[in-house]
Amino acid sequence: MVNNGPSFAQALWSEIEDTDDMHAQLESEGQLVSVALRLGARRVGRWSREETSLAEAAEGVPSRVAEALRREILAGGDPLGETLCRLRSPETRRRTGTTYTPVPVVEAMVTWAANLAMNPCRVIEPGTGSARFLATAGRVFPGAQLLGIEADPVSALLGRANLAVLGYSERAEIIMGDYRRIAIPIVEGPTLYVGNPPYVRHHDLGTEGKSWLSAQAKRLGFHASQLSGLHVHFFLATAVKAHKGDFGAFITSAEWLDVNYGRLVRELFLNNLGGQGITVVEPTSRTFSDATTTAAITQFVIGSIPEKIRISRSKDAACKEGLVRGKWLPRSRFAAENRWSILSRAPRLAKEGYVELGEICRVHRGQVTGANRVWIAGKHSGLLPKSVLFASITRAKELFMAGNVLKDISCLRDVIDIPADLSVFEKQERLAVETFLARATAMGANKGYVATNRKAWWSVGLGPAAPILATYMARRKPAFVRNLAGARHINIAHGIYPREALLPPVLDWLAQSLSAAVCITDGRTYSGGLTKFEPKEMERILIPNPLQMVPEQVA
Repeated sequence: MVNNGPSFAQALWSEIEDTDDMHAQLESEGQLVSVALRLGARRVGRWSREETSLAEAAEGVPSRVAEALRREILAGGDPLGETLCRLRSPETRRRTGTTYTPVPVVEAMVTWAANLAMNPCRVIEPGTGSARFLATAGRVFPGAQLLGIEADPVSALLGRANLAVLGYSERAEIIMGDYRRIAIPIVEGPTLYVGNPPYVRHHDLGTEGKSWLSAQAKRLGFHASQLSGLHVHFFLATAVKAHKGDFGAFITSAEWLDVNYGRLVRELFLNNLGGQGITVVEPTSRTFSDATTTAAITQFVIGSIPEKIRISRSKDAACKEGLVRGKWLPRSRFAAENRWSILSRAPRLAKEGYVELGEICRVHRGQVTGANRVWIAGKHSGLLPKSVLFASITRAKELFMAGNVLKDISCLRDVIDIPADLSVFEKQERLAVETFLARATAMGANKGYVATNRKAWWSVGLGPAAPILATYMARRKPAFVRNLAGARHINIAHGIYPREALLPPVLDWLAQSLSAAVCITDGRTYSGGLTKFEPKEMERILIPNPLQMVPEQVA
């Protein structure tokens, strides 16, 4: 909500002496709108009713305030966008997917486009924000028309102000609306699509948007998951709107490289979008100041089907070299893989005496119950026999709290795992089990996807106790814990099982070695800073070969 309250009094400005830090004094979105108007936002075409309404409510602003901000913009800064990020809480910005791209990354992406020598006649920035991409593209492509599409009226006004200050008013427009549904007119010559599509999780997307995704994907011959975030919608919208010869680069969270809902983006990349290259930017680079995530820059040329595609990893947030260097892999390699982040990783350097964990151990995720509220014991489980109750790791924090060794199961909850064959129970136990199953049926435990795909819906099928347990998703590296208590685990943890029997001292040493060897960058980092290790990623951890250890070294 824009605030045009009394705090924006002329007295406030008269007390400010440091005009070079004027934007730090802005206290409301209303003040920000007023500054944008003073900087010339009205000169950029295609105004909306929402923006007009904001402009009518705006107050005046001293010229020296606007001039101080104008100098920052002309020097390459974005004081308006930075101020909006300061005024809106991270929670508010997450709901709309507002994450501004650092200028060095913007410049690297636009420079890549310029080096293609395709000379766009138009540049489109979906999800314009404060128009950082258009501002850079306007300088690099002096003859191109600049078109921004933005759903938030305050952001649109800031983008207009930036473009006006930089002198692009005559060839720039910003359209307020939903990028997915706005018709893009055909022009003579190629269009460059470049930007940072908003990251909004599927939970915050309405049914209308999800229906659009399914229908448009089906029209192109693909299937779309309803778990797709808004950035997936933007990839699809671009594939629908763009024409042969158009090209582009988007920076997004790298989730789509591996998760199931990202299959649509991977298929579009290999087909309709004409994917050229992918640069994965490590989370340690802090590409986005307000989000710890692995970023991916995707480059494409519509209508092309290259035989080889470039993929690279970059620790540099500016990633200039990463957009042109890397491994060139056959297109068929991408088509054959369900998960792509592993393709970006450099081969493990062989170290004498070292092996990958997977050579000596299998890593398995714990069993999915399908309904923890039913299959984790509680008041509802009544008098079930102890033979169907298994102390289990059901929360990742239980492993973090255990330290190096889990010895005590008294603090763990029981998971109910009933045999598929109920005839193994004596009469009284059978009655208790059947009473519980009737209650579980009333709770809907027999109707879920997991339950209906089991041999018997009531049999969870816990795996055997793993000698080493590991967390696999957290905002820190995994914990590896020796499981001396014999606890089972569900799908919040991985179990590490030796391929051949190992002595207890070797297992102790192995758990300690894994804790020392693992690095958070070995996994994949999602928006919000969560790092996840799939079983195969954990199996790639390099450790000294325990099979070569002499007894004294593991005693």
